[in-house]
Amino acid sequence: MVVTHADRRTVVEGLAFGEGPRWHDGMLYLSDMHHNRVVRVDGAGSVETVAQSDHALSGLGWLPDGTLVVVAMDGRVLRLGPDGLSLHADLTVHAGYGVNDMIVHPDGWAYVGQFGYDREGGATPAQSPLLLVDADGAVSTAAPDLMVANGMIISPDGHTLLVAESASCRITAFTIDSGGILSDRRVWAELPALHYPDGICLDAGGAVWVACPMAGRFVRVVEGGEVTDEVPVGAGRHAIACVLGGSDRRTLYLLTAATLGEAEASRRARAARVECVAVEHPGAGLP
Repeated sequence: MVVTHADRRTVVEGLAFGEGPRWHDGMLYLSDMHHNRVVRVDGAGSVETVAQSDHALSGLGWLPDGTLVVVAMDGRVLRLGPDGLSLHADLTVHAGYGVNDMIVHPDGWAYVGQFGYDREGGATPAQSPLLLVDADGAVSTAAPDLMVANGMIISPDGHTLLVAESASCRITAFTIDSGGILSDRRVWAELPALHYPDGICLDAGGAVWVACPMAGRFVRVVEGGEVTDEVPVGAGRHAIACVLGGSDRRTLYLLTAATLGEAEASRRARAARVECVAVEHPGAGLP
């Protein structure tokens, strides 16, 4: 039986387009992508800008020393210092059509997804590599031939990576070896039709919450693909990304939007929200 959660509430309104939610040090962090900023949201829903850029921002995380790093979608990873954002890694040679989400391993390396095709020019989605960025900023290929690597999860023990392949309606798993090398690629779950995955997060029951923009819902999926729960977002809205947070990590924060990420339309509408709903299983691993 699928449990439907319809009792969500709004935490923040008026964002251009929210992406990359993370629960860190008792606060919710996310990128307001087309306002080119990273924001922090406290328990009362107050929003503070913690980093500002001239470019659209997306995935984010923290290095072992506590430094915030964030994806600039033109093909860079930036790091936040006392004087603002500066270059951590240049991925432009490896990602000709821009980068998107990112997950940072506790040991300091990061995995960065890319679009891999000219989506704005109307091209068909194509396979492209998932990128590995070392703690020193060196860039290499972590895994070839993914269909738009998007949201990612690192298991609590640090040894499994889950990747949402947005153009293939599936979640793919890898074993994380020493230094971030990936092996043992396998399909973790095939998702229902039209449930193209965007942002994802893991719970302590071993299931993954998946944002499905085209299906208009967030779904909880167990390994193998069975859907156990869903959160519909309503007509005219899209499910973009999610993370489990709160004092007991049983609050599922939901990033929803009235657009699918088009820059000018998102800035005009300012209709993206952070919503939330209470769930049974607490969060686990990263993000």
